[in-house]
Amino acid sequence: MKKTMGLIAMIILCIGIIVGCSSGNSNESNANAKENNGEAKNNENSNESVSLKMAVFPDDKETFESVYEDFKKDHPNIDITFESFPQQQYYEKIRMQLSSGDGYDLFTGQMDQMIDTGLLASLDDLIKESGLDVSGFGTMYDTYKHEDEVKSLPYRKSNTLLYYNKTLFDEKGVEHPTDDMTWDEFRELAKKMTSGSGENKVYGAYIQQWPQLWYMSAVQEGATIIDKDLTPFKDALQFRLDLEKDGSIMGWSEQVTTGAHYNAAFQKGNVAMSIIGDWHVAQLREAETAGDIDFDWDVVPVPHPEGIAKNTTTALPVTVMMNNNTKHPKEAFEFLKYATGKEGAVQFASNGYLTGYMDEDVEKAYLGDGSQKPENLHYFLEAKEYPEYPMLQGVKNVVVGQIFTQEGELALIGEQTVDEAIDKISERVQKEWASKYEGK
Repeated sequence: MKKTMGLIAMIILCIGIIVGCSSGNSNESNANAKENNGEAKNNENSNESVSLKMAVFPDDKETFESVYEDFKKDHPNIDITFESFPQQQYYEKIRMQLSSGDGYDLFTGQMDQMIDTGLLASLDDLIKESGLDVSGFGTMYDTYKHEDEVKSLPYRKSNTLLYYNKTLFDEKGVEHPTDDMTWDEFRELAKKMTSGSGENKVYGAYIQQWPQLWYMSAVQEGATIIDKDLTPFKDALQFRLDLEKDGSIMGWSEQVTTGAHYNAAFQKGNVAMSIIGDWHVAQLREAETAGDIDFDWDVVPVPHPEGIAKNTTTALPVTVMMNNNTKHPKEAFEFLKYATGKEGAVQFASNGYLTGYMDEDVEKAYLGDGSQKPENLHYFLEAKEYPEYPMLQGVKNVVVGQIFTQEGELALIGEQTVDEAIDKISERVQKEWASKYEGK
């Protein structure tokens, strides 16, 4: 009996051990299953479909959509809707959308136009984590930081060159503009190319009424529009008035009242030279494809002040920014990185845009096979660039958009002298910009 009871006890003990081991293995299996399920869930989340909205300039929309078609081959889970507005309303529209909370994950434009919204996400950590090679952005990567933070990356930049109608020069038997022309030489050439009157008038040059174009020579010399001493800008403004007095360019008042525009003016065929940004290349190519122009044209560097190196020009980056409130920062940054990096740059360059990112492959795409005008497109790649204006809060909106525009206009319509205009500009910059934004 004792032997029997001992045997039963042994059996019960063994069963307990087996059950315990089984339970332990089961718990371990459950834990492993949970861990595996968690990994699976995380993997599933990393490929979760997300929808992004992006606002882009109207002229760039088609290229961005093409860039996205390539991007989504490796990112099928990221869906992007592109929206745009007329250029004149662009910033107003996207600011309204962003302020309503129903805004965009990404948007393009000049960064200084959006700094004051407080919505620009810092990209520093995302750039570091992604291992993005920023060397292709050149000096613009550091030049256009805001408060030592990267808050946008440039997908293109706007260098200014001189476009000229080769056919007009050849018909008049006048030598073409050179790549090393001073502003005084440009003035004399514009006089030589001006002829006729009324509907038959041929203008030696066309200067769009933007203040950036009349004050360019001062910037070429290293001055900025927020300097305390704006003396170099007096000569620059006087030069614009001198061209008008020569009859070589359309007067500022006539430009405004007739709604004249550099693109239409040059395409009309009665303007010998036009100073404008690189984007005009794409506009003229499009016009040629549509059969809207029948003359030959080319580019050379803009004129320069005496003593300044040739092909010194102004440049302004056009960037992609990310909304600080986006629900999908990693996915949004993936496309931002792709569109502004080499892949996007090749497509933009192929369409005639000067890109923010540049390497040998992008340069080749930009120059093409030589079958498209202009013949001397390479000058854009060789330019020495000065920032069109400092990338600081309020500079574009207040200093350029209000102060320089308003006071310059009064001088151009004869209601104040050049000296009075620049003195007032200097005074207003200190009161209306420096007192509010300087050092911020």
